[in-house]
Amino acid sequence: MDKIKVAIIGPGNIGSDLMYKIMRSKYMEMALMVGIKESEGTKRAEGLGIPVTINGIQDLLGHKDIKIVFEATSAAAHAANAPLLHEAGMFAIDLTPAAVGPYMVPVVNLDKLLQMDTDNINLVTCGGQATIPLVYAVTRVAGGEYGEIVSCISSKSAGVGTRANIDEFTETTAKAIEVVGGADRGKAIIILNPAEPPLMMTNTVYVKIKDKNCEFKKIEDSVLDIVSQVQKYVPGYKLKVPPILDGDKVTVSVEVEGQGDFLPKYSGNLDIINAAAVQAGDRIAARMLGKGE
Repeated sequence: MDKIKVAIIGPGNIGSDLMYKIMRSKYMEMALMVGIKESEGTKRAEGLGIPVTINGIQDLLGHKDIKIVFEATSAAAHAANAPLLHEAGMFAIDLTPAAVGPYMVPVVNLDKLLQMDTDNINLVTCGGQATIPLVYAVTRVAGGEYGEIVSCISSKSAGVGTRANIDEFTETTAKAIEVVGGADRGKAIIILNPAEPPLMMTNTVYVKIKDKNCEFKKIEDSVLDIVSQVQKYVPGYKLKVPPILDGDKVTVSVEVEGQGDFLPKYSGNLDIINAAAVQAGDRIAARMLGKGE
């Protein structure tokens, strides 16, 4: 077996961009695009020679050769689909805020989750993927009494799913700031910016540290290290405002430019969660293939 067969549930903008990213994978092969009706996304997949079903998850469950499934629909849909995927023996990588499985941010806890007995991991949110690495970079050296993130995205890159899941976005991201980022308390804010031309995704992180005697250079080095790690799978992840220490508060900001696989480059919010999903999928597929990565 050269590659692990995978499927995407949800042929919308996120699913389409994800499809192009998976097609570059060394360990995964697109085996099925799953929709519930004919759409531009299903036509796009068919045009690339990828099998398509418009009969929903039931058709997917019959494909015993598919081992990994990317859920790119909604929190409610994944809550319903998760037990079915588990029963079918398929590993679910959830891009919705459903949080059925444990939160995953590749540079922070992917290695740990791969050692756990789980077949469902949650990508938190786009804002979570962009900011939690920074929260973690600060808390791992100075502790974190409180972490707050503000994600600002172009309103044009906020689709129906994003707008319908705003509450889930803030709740899920805030919880993951604590569980994965290491802050005692977390808060998340999302801003949809209607500016024309559309602006790149920007993310600002505030962390109230516990260790007030921590050397600033330790915090700075930790942040620079984590940024370089994220850049390995998100090339457009750029430090916009280097870490600033004011009393016991650290502030840092990053910009995310998309790779432009399918979505515009200003849609860094969608690009980063897809890139994180593929990073996880590659590692999971490599393990299934016995590659030991």
